[in-house]
Amino acid sequence: MPSAILIVFILVLHLGSGSAFAGQYLSTRLETGLAPQFTAGLSISQLIVGSVAVPATAKQQQGVSPPASNNSVKSIEFVGNQHYKDKVLGQRLDFKAGDRLDPVLAEAGRRIIEEIYRKVGFAFVKVTLDWEKLPKGEVLYTIDEGPRVRIRSVKFSGSKAVKTETLHQITKIKQKSWFYWPFYYTKEAVAEDIVRLENFYYEKGFLDYKITPETQFSDDNSEVALTFVIEEGPAYRIEKIVFTGNKYFDEDALRARLELAPGQVYIKRKAAADTQRLLKLYGEHGFVDADVQHKPRFCPEVGPDVVNIEFSIIEGGQFRIGQVEITGNEVTYDKVVRHVLDEYGFTPGQMYNGDIAPKQGGGILEKYVQRMVLAEEVMIRPVTPAGGAPDQKDAKVDIKEGTTGWINPGVGVSSDYGMIGQLVYEQHNFDITDWPDSFGEFISMKAFRGAGQTMRIALQPGTELSVYSVNFSDPYWRGRPVTLDVAGSSFERYRESYREGRLRSYLGFEQRFQDRWRRSIGLRAENVDVKSLDFDAPQEIIDVKGDNMLVGVKFGIGRSVIDDIYDPSKGYVLDADYEQVAGDHTFGVLGGSCAWYKTLYEDVLERKTVLALNLRAGTTVIDDAPPFEKFYAGGTGTYSVRGFEYRGIGPRGLQTNVPSPRRKDPIGSDWIFLAGTEVTVPLIGENFAALFFVDSGAVETGPYRWSVGTGIQIRIPYWFGPVPMRFQVAAPLKKDDDDETQIFSFSIGRLF
Repeated sequence: MPSAILIVFILVLHLGSGSAFAGQYLSTRLETGLAPQFTAGLSISQLIVGSVAVPATAKQQQGVSPPASNNSVKSIEFVGNQHYKDKVLGQRLDFKAGDRLDPVLAEAGRRIIEEIYRKVGFAFVKVTLDWEKLPKGEVLYTIDEGPRVRIRSVKFSGSKAVKTETLHQITKIKQKSWFYWPFYYTKEAVAEDIVRLENFYYEKGFLDYKITPETQFSDDNSEVALTFVIEEGPAYRIEKIVFTGNKYFDEDALRARLELAPGQVYIKRKAAADTQRLLKLYGEHGFVDADVQHKPRFCPEVGPDVVNIEFSIIEGGQFRIGQVEITGNEVTYDKVVRHVLDEYGFTPGQMYNGDIAPKQGGGILEKYVQRMVLAEEVMIRPVTPAGGAPDQKDAKVDIKEGTTGWINPGVGVSSDYGMIGQLVYEQHNFDITDWPDSFGEFISMKAFRGAGQTMRIALQPGTELSVYSVNFSDPYWRGRPVTLDVAGSSFERYRESYREGRLRSYLGFEQRFQDRWRRSIGLRAENVDVKSLDFDAPQEIIDVKGDNMLVGVKFGIGRSVIDDIYDPSKGYVLDADYEQVAGDHTFGVLGGSCAWYKTLYEDVLERKTVLALNLRAGTTVIDDAPPFEKFYAGGTGTYSVRGFEYRGIGPRGLQTNVPSPRRKDPIGSDWIFLAGTEVTVPLIGENFAALFFVDSGAVETGPYRWSVGTGIQIRIPYWFGPVPMRFQVAAPLKKDDDDETQIFSFSIGRLF
């Protein structure tokens, strides 16, 4: 007992002296069975400075003093290490030569080194610290690396309901990794794979699973045969679904939101999705504080492999929005934020929509406000009003403003457009009425800010395409959900047999409705200059040589029912439009498109595998349109059919001025139909994904084309959203003899 009191007393004094490691060291040595001993006759001053946290070796008991507090680390040496260099190991330690000598850190360093080796497959590594040299300030680690243990085989025993191939896909440990490199054994990797297997079986309704690893090492410990022994147990089925705590909604209304049903196998992921659906239902009706949990309840009285699913509901109160307070916006006007809230019905007097603005944050409404004003962060929280009505919640919108304007030099590269340099001025929180008081205020970009408008001035010279443009957009023109677009541009593009130049002005309006329908009208005036014709250019191109003046009026209608306007994972977008063009050519263009999205799978990190289906069709009517206004398929743009060159699908014009003319250069089709499907599978994080797609389409000549392909997508975080880089490989499986194919396509950077 006196010894214990002495130890505690010394430890307290040591902690008081500023050593944060004494307690950890003491517990460490006790856990390993190496109780620290203290040299007799130690002075109180030595105790206070904490110079005793050293295990006593035989030589220390014979009178070798522990290191004094004013000792420093004179050297750090490693012996026996071959896999790692001294420099690498030294960088991982929490101390370096010249630092105060701390035995606790020295012992921690020994463990760190062992952990470094174990994480790369040295399962039997042993590292020892020379305690005899430590008092002299010499830190010496002796490393017995042992063999690096390679995975010889991975097997599964006891699995009956699940195929072995599936289990191999779930686990990350393999006999061989990519390119036939060996996979090395670590306990951490085995533990992680057990968690993956357990989650998989639990997700599939096997609630009585038991998974244990068995290892069989070779005689020299250089290889290991790993077996996962699986006791599956039965797959539990749902006997009935019950609800508790619900008052506002009856059971029929709640059941209508569920995908699970009695008789089905209990699948945890489906139950979790149903929980979110119920929360969405309550959130949409103003139950901001609602909480829903689900639990499987075993029913031994009914059977050994059945469960009841209980959805436990805490409704809380139902609230309407009181006041909306906006804070943190030093530059952005309040009205800009309120325009977004108004468009989505988040206004005083309305039900507090806890679905789009949940109290814990992370709602879609916060994202829309953030994108609108390019804020670094937006938080919308319900606040109980002081002295307000009991059925009201005030909404506090807190904005952390970010960079909204910049001058951006850069380069974009695309297989469709070639290389394009760019010098772009952009302001995404523009105010056309906020003129600068000085030239310096304009250069520093402190003027023209705050109204949520967008101004973009771009100089983009390129190898194949050059564009110089000015674009202004106001998403809430006159305070209404109407987008005003004004644009002017100069465009020059090298075509197959000529150069095309366009000088264009545009004015457009799009009105959005709360039922997600929208309508639009646009006016364009454009001069198209066809010049620098090849000597063998087809007659269709020769006929439009020179200036061609066009004036067009376009009417459009559409509907967007998607979960996220920036990164959709479910829902659809419909568009249809008609443009009547007059001037040097008179014709009409009728077009339409549909994009449909569905989440096929969502992993535990909430990354989604998304299926997208796309349809697009168009035709010219009334009169024949000039070649530069017709339809061309192929490439990666609007009329994409990957596996074919840009404008590689379509009718060809007959050469002129040659003795044996052939149909060579495209002259455009009077109609087009395209259909494609694409699956995006997340690979690493949220910004790296794999693509799998089938593209197809038809024009007025040739057969129905189609291709299959794959690729990768990398989304680069940017000020106003992610910019995708895509690298794709596609193989045309059906084509016309005149079509031009392109196996590899890519795009890097934001071109327009």
